[in-house]
Amino acid sequence: MANRMTAPSIRAMKAKGERIVCLTAYDAPSAEIAEIAGVDLVLVGDSVGNTVLGFSSTVPVTLDHILHHTRAVVSSISKPLVVADLPFGSYNESPAQAVRSAVALMQAGADAVKLEGDYCEEIRAIIKAGIPVMGHVGFTPQSVNVFGGHKVQGRDTGSNAVLEMAKRIEEAGAFAIVLELIPGQLANEITKALTIPTIGIGAGVDCDGEIQVWHDIIGLSSREFKHAKQFVRARELFINGIGEYVSDVRAKKFPTESNTF
Repeated sequence: MANRMTAPSIRAMKAKGERIVCLTAYDAPSAEIAEIAGVDLVLVGDSVGNTVLGFSSTVPVTLDHILHHTRAVVSSISKPLVVADLPFGSYNESPAQAVRSAVALMQAGADAVKLEGDYCEEIRAIIKAGIPVMGHVGFTPQSVNVFGGHKVQGRDTGSNAVLEMAKRIEEAGAFAIVLELIPGQLANEITKALTIPTIGIGAGVDCDGEIQVWHDIIGLSSREFKHAKQFVRARELFINGIGEYVSDVRAKKFPTESNTF
């Protein structure tokens, strides 16, 4: 498709000064809505564990989970770049394991993959196999047990370590990099230091783009987070709408004659 976003076209947006809008999606309807709304990149994130599957973290998410949701997402969209997360345990063992997992995601329909942390050997191996890679530094959710919770990274003496890791990931060949839960000033420094786009989440406005979780920005989650904004109060709308359905069914107001064959 002529207008299909690609990893090179996402990377080129930085040079043009164009902001990159990214959003997670885990099923066909949400992906379709994201495309209609105009997002550039859809991430089939391992955040599906927290938002859809009821897990307390992304750690229990498996490659089979991401394969399942990737197939659903790609079935309904044609323009945004589809990036699929490599979940915990699917790339950490070796470059060979990382390539096998990335190949499986591409065969499920993804256009690129994303992995967390300082896995430059794995990134090079995946790219050598012909697969674009997005990096991820700062707070990396798969390492939540090492961090001791969801904590901002890169403050004070830790800032240089995050910057240097980002540089290594760029050098390894990543086409873009997610900066999660880091101070805005550090995100600004990293963005200026790299030639590849930075995609922020909880990293301020100076990144080249933004990634948010579907459920957080539409207000479907029962929680509100500092790094997100509820652009729609979907939870309230759903509760009210379904509540009306419950009342109408019990009162025999629904279905009506017009709903009957």
